[in-house]
Amino acid sequence: MDFVEQETLDFARAHRNEDTARLLLSASRYPHIDMQAAVQQIEGLRTAAEKWPSLLEHPDYLFPPHLNREQSSSDDTARYRAEHLVPVGAAVADLTGGMGIDTLWMARRAASVTYIEQDATLCALMQHNLQVLGVDNVTCQQADSMAWLQQQQHYDLLYIDPARRKQGQRAHAFEDCTPNLLENLNLLRTHCERLVVKASPMIDLRLAAQQLGCVEEIWVLAVKGECKEVVFLCGEPQGEPLIRCVSLTSRTSTFTFTWSEERDTAGRCCDKVGGYLYEPHAALMKGGAYKLIAQRYDLAQLDPNSHLYTGDDWRADFPGRQFKILQEVKLDKKSVAPLLPEQMAHVVTRNYPVAAADLQRKLGLREGGDRYLLATTLAGQRRGFLCERLEA
Repeated sequence: MDFVEQETLDFARAHRNEDTARLLLSASRYPHIDMQAAVQQIEGLRTAAEKWPSLLEHPDYLFPPHLNREQSSSDDTARYRAEHLVPVGAAVADLTGGMGIDTLWMARRAASVTYIEQDATLCALMQHNLQVLGVDNVTCQQADSMAWLQQQQHYDLLYIDPARRKQGQRAHAFEDCTPNLLENLNLLRTHCERLVVKASPMIDLRLAAQQLGCVEEIWVLAVKGECKEVVFLCGEPQGEPLIRCVSLTSRTSTFTFTWSEERDTAGRCCDKVGGYLYEPHAALMKGGAYKLIAQRYDLAQLDPNSHLYTGDDWRADFPGRQFKILQEVKLDKKSVAPLLPEQMAHVVTRNYPVAAADLQRKLGLREGGDRYLLATTLAGQRRGFLCERLEA
């Protein structure tokens, strides 16, 4: 094996549950093991259990260094994008190959995928893993992707996920990423039918759409309650972009809207709560369809900036967490203690001046249990509600 000796790979799998710091310190006890390489594989296996479970079926798959693993898409987001974006039989180029998860999922639908990566080691590692996985419709190219693209013809789809690092710090804006998308936008657009841009979940949606100027749709993808990425679909827009907020769970939830729909919707706020509280999922919070949520689900906002909603009926189809209100509570230790005899609760704050962790300490509560304590602002007043979560 070119990258990791079989003995080292076997060691990594046998010791995958051990403390990697201790393994590094005890490297002298294992003179025939490349301990740095073993630890890299152990950490990759642990991440794969959550992020890329599909790879665990292949014992000879080799994981890249930490930074490349950190920057890689998960199986969940890469699968969703590939299934909804890549036409069957398409010719695709992944211009920022990296670990190659996006390439692998796109290859399941495309006729061919060209993987471009400037780093020679990563490129060679991808070639090894393609053999391990039995993927035969991917071609690897070690090159600067923008220079490489100048020599190419036309692709059905170009995919790019610029590196979000600048002088060692995380970057969000297109102009701070590598390659600089804005400087190369004309080159990209003239070499494909459709351009797909993956961006930071911290990016400003409106500014980014304005900078690209050719956005048909914006996808905001959340996994397990956390916004993971924003995707811009660039082509020939017929008007303002459609925003698609997607929560990828066992019950995938999608909410679509346009900015003009949100702008033209009248706000619906209340001065008292109904029997239920609703918290939009992370993709919706990023997307910003705050007034439309209330309108479409016949709910009212607690406050224009609270982003919690209430109603008298349980809406099991609401795209987010759903709570039944047990009672309103005063948010001090004396009032809360009798209601939570085990001193346990999940504390959530929305539009409240104290962070959830700080409020939890102030109230003397431990994390856990089956009760939720929501602290928020209702009609301009600080309020607290003891709730139980409902599962659709």
